[in-house]
Amino acid sequence: MRVLGIEGTAWCASAALYDSGTDSVVIESDAYAPDSGGIHPREAAEHMRSAIPEVVETILDESDGQVDAVAFSRGPGLGPCLRIVGSAARALAQTLDVPLVGVNHMVAHLEIGRHRSGFDAPVCLNASGANAHVLAFRNGRYRVLGETMDTGVGNALDKFTRHVGWSHPGGPKVESHAKDGEYTDLPYVVKGMDFSFSGIMSAAKQAYDDGTPVEDVCRGLEETVFAMLAEVSERALSLTGRDELVLGGGVAQNDRLRGMLAEMCEQRGADFFAPEPRFLRDNAGMIAVLGEKMARAGDTLEIEDSAIDSNFRPDEVPVTWRDPEPPVRPDRDVLQGAEATVTFENDHVTKVRLPKSYRHGRLDARLRRDRTVLEARLTSEARRHGVPTPLVWDVDVPESTLTLQRVGDSDLRDALTESRVRDVGRHLAAIHDAGFVHGDPTTRNVRVTAEQSRDEPAGSETTRERVSASDDRTFLIDFGLGYYTDDVEDYAMDCHVFEQSLAGTADDAEALTAAFEDAYGEAGDEAVLDQLRAIEGRGRYQ
Repeated sequence: MRVLGIEGTAWCASAALYDSGTDSVVIESDAYAPDSGGIHPREAAEHMRSAIPEVVETILDESDGQVDAVAFSRGPGLGPCLRIVGSAARALAQTLDVPLVGVNHMVAHLEIGRHRSGFDAPVCLNASGANAHVLAFRNGRYRVLGETMDTGVGNALDKFTRHVGWSHPGGPKVESHAKDGEYTDLPYVVKGMDFSFSGIMSAAKQAYDDGTPVEDVCRGLEETVFAMLAEVSERALSLTGRDELVLGGGVAQNDRLRGMLAEMCEQRGADFFAPEPRFLRDNAGMIAVLGEKMARAGDTLEIEDSAIDSNFRPDEVPVTWRDPEPPVRPDRDVLQGAEATVTFENDHVTKVRLPKSYRHGRLDARLRRDRTVLEARLTSEARRHGVPTPLVWDVDVPESTLTLQRVGDSDLRDALTESRVRDVGRHLAAIHDAGFVHGDPTTRNVRVTAEQSRDEPAGSETTRERVSASDDRTFLIDFGLGYYTDDVEDYAMDCHVFEQSLAGTADDAEALTAAFEDAYGEAGDEAVLDQLRAIEGRGRYQ
């Protein structure tokens, strides 16, 4: 099958021809470059209007008249640009009398990595201008396990470079100057598998204004921002039990980011792949490749149903072109988590935060020290407030090592029930009422006992009685990302992290999420759930 793809979500007008018989991709692109500042939507649309016919005509000349389907980027992106691309694709599909395929731009970024790598079930990190998220496939869709809560990683770097007075795009300039800089400390903001860049950019601008050499600020930006992306990727690998990672998006061209991810994967025995640069920046090749898979699966559009969607989330896309795969769940005496190596011996657990060689030494030492101290302190603090946690038996701060009581028989991920999820809702409400957050309450960071079997419908009298009687069988563990706070936003983020982990590991995530929120609402502050709705609305794809 030969598929013509058209891309035009923001700045790059591109067309491509993919021949599945030879697995060859020909790409023709014409990028918009603003005279100053960032992308101007009106100027980008004007560029798209003039460039799309030319790049399509060039690719049609390559096709020798044979095109079996037309695929186009349906979203997310700038509405004016998407509408031009959509109109061109519809007209071309009707002229050639071939099927029309609407492709999610962000899913195409990750699928091209899966296609080129040959991986079966990778975790996918997308690091592009307007977006940043980590995803994994489960139950027919790509689930967003973590994402930026404010701005995309590329746009964040652009904001700093505009402040400095550099032209668009900023990412390559940061990379170039960072090579000559010394590391400077900047805020490091990871909340479970979500992250935020706004505070880092404000601190970077302030450091530059205060006289810190721009090369040093750029080095600090790279080391901090990319370490955050590497950490959330490792958390996603740990949560899902996967051992493959693919990288996509324009920022993925950065050598330091690629190096960090490769080193992280090597440390934990995972495979890493990043496509060649022509498939990382916005391009029609990835649209054509995914379009071919969708067309072959019969996932095509009627003209009247082909409207663009500038807020098209990747987790809204039914994945019709691949078979579902069972989750990978390792069973070992030594577990490599996202942060630490955990060894089990009788009733003891020894948890060692080994150095992460992909992180800058100063940053790594600070994170390992602070998280070891916080985990010991907050684990005991939660227990004092009635939340089941392991006993802390020993803390070695210089070695970043904890010795804890071994609790539970399995992770909640492997034994999900509504009753246990309700327990988590009450436990989080209790620690929030005490003035601190867990920081990373995923289904891997809750331990349950095999004897706890409470499958009655949530809310029944029997369930409430048995929940009360056996509440100590659901344990919260791993408080390393926790901290003291009285901010409703922080409490709501705790809940958001847990619900995202349900989406990535549960077959019936919606019912479990409802049970969690019901239990939290009964035990905690309803204002937190109101704020949770606001957080969900801030996701980059809403």
